Amino acid sequence: MERRDAMVTLTWQDDFRLEGVTRGGKVTSIDGDGQAGASPTQLLLEAIGACSAIDVVDILRKGRQPLEGLTVEMGGERREEPPRRYTRLRLRFRVRGDVDRAKVERAVALSLDKYCSVYHSLDPELRETAQVEIVIEP
Repeated sequence: MERRDAMVTLTWQDDFRLEGVTRGGKVTSIDGDGQAGASPTQLLLEAIGACSAIDVVDILRKGRQPLEGLTVEMGGERREEPPRRYTRLRLRFRVRGDVDRAKVERAVALSLDKYCSVYHSLDPELRETAQVEIVIEP
């Protein structure tokens, strides 16, 4: 399998704003103040949630589960002093559809234990403090 290396270019705009552009030309607004775009730490939460959500959707589809919707709510606690890294993560998976709870739990576990490369790029201590909640909605 061919390895796909990530490549982005960040260009300072003004104040704490940056524009990120992927190799494919996709643009992201980043703002250290979180006003004109997501802050870098918010983007990290989005990246973890998106990576895991994609895994969960893929696993449930392969398991022929009738998934109708998925929302991942992310939160985190950060240190007060620099570096203000995350010390705890919270992930809430809201799943809609007539899905088997055990299969959703397995999909989430597989994502976080094995597949989600963003999650596995984090400090193992942080990963150990993650709290996961799964909510199945009709």
